[in-house]
Amino acid sequence: MKPVVSALNAWSCVVISLFAIVILSVLGSLYSVHESDPLRHQPAQRPGPHKAYSNNHAYTGSEDEPEDGPAVAASIYTAVIVYAGFFVFCGFQAFLHMRNSRGGAISLH
Repeated sequence: MKPVVSALNAWSCVVISLFAIVILSVLGSLYSVHESDPLRHQPAQRPGPHKAYSNNHAYTGSEDEPEDGPAVAASIYTAVIVYAGFFVFCGFQAFLHMRNSRGGAISLH
């Protein structure tokens, strides 16, 4: 089987996808984590259906938005799945380049 993309593009895609998976996973977990007291005994009790989720103004830019943190986390996790697909595809392309540079699947050296 021959690679579809060049070796440089394949390795660049692998590195970028890996960083995107890590960074987006952290962001998704920040949007889906429950707020708790400093000692982390129990979730904070606030009025409203979505106020129990952590929408920290440090990374959202506002204390009231987004209204549905778990929905934001779900869309971020969807992007993580897409980047995981890129990671697998580009990793396979990089593997094909490494195999072809050694003379194929079986080399008689």
